[in-house]
Amino acid sequence: MVKIYTNGSIHTFDKMYPIVQSVVVDNGRFIDMGTTEDMLLQWGRQDALVIDLQGKTATPGLIESHVHIGGVALNFLNLDVTGVTSKKAMLAKIKERANILKPGEWLIGRGWDEHLFTDSTIPTLKELDHVAPHCPLFIPRICGHAALVNSKALEVCQYHPSITVPEGGTIVKDNSGQPTGLLLESATDLFTKYIPEKSYPELKNAVRQAVQFAMEKGLTSAHTNDPTFLNGLYQTYQIYDELINQEKLGLRCNLLIDYMYMNDLRESGMYAGYGNEHLQIGAIKIFADGALGRRTALLSSPYHDDPTTVGDAMMDQETLYSIVHDARMLSMPIAVHTIGDQALENVLDILDQFPAVAYRDRLIHVQVLRDELISRLVSPSRIVDIQPRFIVGDFPWVQNRLGESRIKRSYAWKTLLSAGVICAGGSDAPVEPIDPLLGIHAAVTRKAPGQEHNGWNPSEKLTMEEAIKLFTIGGAFATNEEHVKGTISRGKFADMTVYSTNIFELEHPDELLTTKIEKTIIGGEVTYESK
Repeated sequence: MVKIYTNGSIHTFDKMYPIVQSVVVDNGRFIDMGTTEDMLLQWGRQDALVIDLQGKTATPGLIESHVHIGGVALNFLNLDVTGVTSKKAMLAKIKERANILKPGEWLIGRGWDEHLFTDSTIPTLKELDHVAPHCPLFIPRICGHAALVNSKALEVCQYHPSITVPEGGTIVKDNSGQPTGLLLESATDLFTKYIPEKSYPELKNAVRQAVQFAMEKGLTSAHTNDPTFLNGLYQTYQIYDELINQEKLGLRCNLLIDYMYMNDLRESGMYAGYGNEHLQIGAIKIFADGALGRRTALLSSPYHDDPTTVGDAMMDQETLYSIVHDARMLSMPIAVHTIGDQALENVLDILDQFPAVAYRDRLIHVQVLRDELISRLVSPSRIVDIQPRFIVGDFPWVQNRLGESRIKRSYAWKTLLSAGVICAGGSDAPVEPIDPLLGIHAAVTRKAPGQEHNGWNPSEKLTMEEAIKLFTIGGAFATNEEHVKGTISRGKFADMTVYSTNIFELEHPDELLTTKIEKTIIGGEVTYESK
């Protein structure tokens, strides 16, 4: 059935027809566009379905380029302490959850951020033991690069002073050599292997909720990295296959696969692009370094506020080379977490030794830069996945981590775009909220909602159009789907996001914060509509 979406202010990002009133959809794709009068005259036959947009603004469907939908899903099942502003409040939430758990039952959570706390530092081991004395506890930080455990958890993992910690990880200890309850990076592996897996129905139902939540936020596509959340490649693909292909939830999903599952990928016969227009296999995911919050992002020179460290490489160059080599043997692109400039340099040094494959390699985060590294990112076979909302969580404290000179080339989105680097926008949810309007707001203002200043390093602000293109055109390029996504053009998937306000004509960017998603349209079908 032909559908005609009429009476809108539809920003196509197609240079041939930048703004139109109406679009015509057939078999899930755009087949025509123009004025409402012309489209009704040409296509408005008796069996056509006409949907009135009532003057609302629409763009190409929003694309989330880096998210962990599985992580968002687990927040529906576990203790969510995201946004908690004090240690006292966090401990109260932990105690409330612990009180309903049986002795020995794991208390799992996520989301604490000590930079939000107004009353001292992170909870101590003694404090965690006090509020959860009878159950092992494991609560990762918002970034996922640190976690808190209690004595019960140490007991379960059979901790002893000489325990072997995985490379790149740290069990933080006090002056007397006793654990403080804080874990960094891969030290969490010592504990996660003891945490019971959620049942398949639990995980599937939680992912269903997360997918629906993503569409409520206007997302039509998501590039999601989930095997570590959903118990491996096979179960991850099965859950998404059942939800997307069989239940036809709507959201188009591109699955990034962690490098430790490459053998499974080979044995299954899957490859980059495997699947269909709704569900595909994407790149091989690798971590090159940690995060700035715990000073584990790998820098080329010491941290400004701790000259004793430059951060941590998650693996040595030989291991990283071997992983990229194995990926290339499968003709797979890679998607590498690189926050520090030295981590980025290390990855680029290895990538330069391999020919490009059919799909673009992805450099994720790229928060700390140097000019010579920017020029190496300018390539049709490379794309940078940036998370504008990180500006909200990281400033002002990150200035002390990096110092005045380095901060000028950090979170440098305008510089990247001006240099010709292909960029896509994402949230890294559950690290930051999955709401793309919050990411667009951060890209345009470079500050947190409610802050009264001109933005952190305001020369790097993006225009509204540039910011939205990160989440449309950029997202399409990230998966080599620019021929079918990213703009509203004839022959492309009929994916659109419809807004309650004209986001291109706001008096102030803060109006984005009260803008609502009116409709999410995927393949011409309305998959979410505000009430």
